[in-house]
This record gives sequence, C-alpha cells and structure tokens, in this order.
Amino acid sequence: MVMKWLKRIYAGLIFIFLYAPIAVLVVFSFNDAKSTAKWEGFTFKWYRTLLENDYIMKSLYYTILIAVIASLLATVIGTFAAFGIHYAKQWRQKLMMNINSIPILNPDIVTGISLMTLFLWMGLERGFITMLLAHMTFCIPYVILSVLPKMKQMPADVLEAAMDLGATPWMAFKKVILPEISPGIISGALIAFTLSIDDFVISFFTAGNGVTNLSIAIYSMARRGIKPEINALSTLMFLTILILLLAINKRSSNIEEL
Repeated sequence: MVMKWLKRIYAGLIFIFLYAPIAVLVVFSFNDAKSTAKWEGFTFKWYRTLLENDYIMKSLYYTILIAVIASLLATVIGTFAAFGIHYAKQWRQKLMMNINSIPILNPDIVTGISLMTLFLWMGLERGFITMLLAHMTFCIPYVILSVLPKMKQMPADVLEAAMDLGATPWMAFKKVILPEISPGIISGALIAFTLSIDDFVISFFTAGNGVTNLSIAIYSMARRGIKPEINALSTLMFLTILILLLAINKRSSNIEEL
C-alpha cells in the first residue's frame, strides 16, 4: 500500500516538473499586466492583440499552409513507400528501415544544416518551397512507421488473392489494401501535421525572407523580450498540439478495441 502511494507521488512530481512551466505560461497569457512577475487581473486582451498582429497572422498562414501540404504529400509518399517496403525482400526491408530511421534519430540541427546546404548547392533560394521540402523530409519516416505495422497485420497473400480474382494491381491496392491500412494512414497524417506545426530548428535553417512559421515568430519576438503576446501564442500552439495528440491516442485506442 505504501509503495503504491509512493509510486503515485513520484509520478505526480514528474508531471509537475514537466508541465509546471507550461501551466505558468498559460496562466500569465491571461494576466492584465505586461510583466510576468506579478498578477494584476484576468483579461483576454493579449489574445485580441495577437489577432491584430499582421506578422503573427502571416506566420500562422504559412504554418498551417506548409503543415497541410507537407503532411498530405508526406502521407502519400510514405504510404506507397511502406507498401513497397512491405513487399520487398527481407534484406531490403531491413536496409530500408535502417535508412528510414536515420532522419528520426538524426539531431534536428544536423538535418536542418544539411538541408540548407543541399538547397544552396542546388541553387534554390530559401523560402516557401525549401521549407515545404524540409518538412516533407522529416515527416515521411513517421508516416512509414505508422502505415507499415498495418501492412504487416494483413494476410500475407491478400494482394495475390485479389489479383487472382481479376483485380488489377491498382484496383487491388485501392479496394483491398487501402481500406485495411487506412487507420495507419490517418495516424501518420496527424503525426506529420503535428510535427510540421511544432518544428523550429529545421524550419529556422530552411526558411527565407518573407516566409516564417509560428515557432520562428516566437523566437524572433522573444529575442526582443518576453511579451504577453508570446504567452498567448504559445498557449494556442500548445492547445493545438495537445488536441491533435489526444485525437491520435483516441483513434489508436478505438482501433485496438476493434
């Protein structure tokens, strides 16, 4: 009994340590004072000020646009990549999965600098296209990892069975494979969207003049001093990521129950 309570207290302390800074940020986003040192009353004015900030609104536009396009393209590419890996020979599967793990394990700063160097070598001016390509690059491996387990759960000969019954390879994929792996595709798309919205390091090295996302906007604003608008913006980003993660976990739980 004592050990059970000690475990709960220990777990509670860990969560307090992790989320106390975020809780302070959320609380002071409603503080009437500009200073974060004291509380002077409840207000929504910093959220109104945030919505009237053209720089923030432009950053929000590029953040959502890049996240939507990058997650969609990464989902399509990652799904077909997972399909190809699944039906490849065993040694090729291991090789491709090891290659797929490199962008995940690689430090973000190394990935960001590498992509920036590649784009400069290719003669691409940093901007919307380079940031979009960068986001697709680090999203695709996560889509593959989401779709591939669903591929492995299917019967091994389901594709051949569909084609034996007269289906073309594309029809077999569309009518048989796609419905079976759709939960993994949706989960991969949500993860890719979440990662794209949240990214800072890689975006920082691949963004160009006139194109920025919310993470870079917060960093630029914080360099001139912490303002209440930063707290409000960070709160909105935290809530967005939290809702997406809850949606992913809820969907995963429903799939496991089925």
